[in-house]
Amino acid sequence: MASVLVPLAQGCEELEAVTVVDLLRRAGIRVVTAGLDDQPVRASRGVVLIPDTTLGDALAEEFDMIVLPGGQPGATHLGQDERVTGLLQQMARAGKYTAAICAAPGVLARGPARHRFPRYPGTGGRARTGLRQ
Repeated sequence: MASVLVPLAQGCEELEAVTVVDLLRRAGIRVVTAGLDDQPVRASRGVVLIPDTTLGDALAEEFDMIVLPGGQPGATHLGQDERVTGLLQQMARAGKYTAAICAAPGVLARGPARHRFPRYPGTGGRARTGLRQ
């Protein structure tokens, strides 16, 4: 069965996180939500999300895909977490899928596993270099 990791950071966009999780689970795909720590996640509009596990525990598993929800400051928190950026690089090297919504593509623009992609205008336009276009 395919598996998808959705890391949840404080200030993520709840609609972008919950909609992805809901649709994938309805499609029969195993989805794991993982908080950056062991606390409930207060999303950008005040909705409190309870992750399935912590990112530290989730990293013991392999995933076919990672989906980064946007929202601020959630996307910034994801980009500042070395475990998230390391996993993105590992996923890129393995040829696995990565998705990022709204402000979260800015996370993909950092590091050696860069992609070209459109993103929300307030996050800086397009990445200059990339593995994929």
